[in-house]
Amino acid sequence: MDGRRESAQTAKPKLEIVLKCDSVGSVEAVTTAISKISFPIETAVIHSGLGSVSKSDVMLAQTGSGLIVGFQVDIQREMERTVREHNVEVRLYKVIYDLTDDIKAVAESMLPSAPGEEIIGSAKVIALFKGSRKGIIAGCEVSEGHLALGQHFRVISAAGPVYAGVIESIHIGEKTVQKAVSGQKAGIAIKGFNQVRTGDLVESFRPLSRRVQTWRPSGKIIRK
Repeated sequence: MDGRRESAQTAKPKLEIVLKCDSVGSVEAVTTAISKISFPIETAVIHSGLGSVSKSDVMLAQTGSGLIVGFQVDIQREMERTVREHNVEVRLYKVIYDLTDDIKAVAESMLPSAPGEEIIGSAKVIALFKGSRKGIIAGCEVSEGHLALGQHFRVISAAGPVYAGVIESIHIGEKTVQKAVSGQKAGIAIKGFNQVRTGDLVESFRPLSRRVQTWRPSGKIIRK
């Protein structure tokens, strides 16, 4: 059971579409247009048919991603409640380019991105001083941006990152400061780690939040 749960959690998102069109020619044109799009996730038309969107289309959409796409068709009367109760989304189009652009946008919004970061400042370790708690004071010369209290930072040696933490104190000379900017020399305390070497780099950064999947079936009928 745990293995199946883990597999479901790590499965890549997939967009499965029920397609309704006014003619066989339209079905062929839309499916061809969709097949030519470079989607960031797997996208498939799981059913295509002719005529207005019906209750059976809603049932089929529930087996996929909950998305019904209609081209040059409408939806049968009094279907708003059915769409809402079954939590699917119906999108109706008159222009094929609007249809393909929207499907691509939906697919892109379903793709979770890896956590990112913004580099705020970088500095080079030019001197080392004894610190407290088996740590060290790294004397740094700021080369780009700034180092500031509370920022996340990492120490990077020739072999790669060797330490990461949060800047808890910055000194310029004997003075405690909030920030050291490009061109300044400052000391930052590194607690519990004394393997910093002169020549290492210190990089401050801001973690960026992970983008979550933004599209879900809305239970609405959208006409464009």
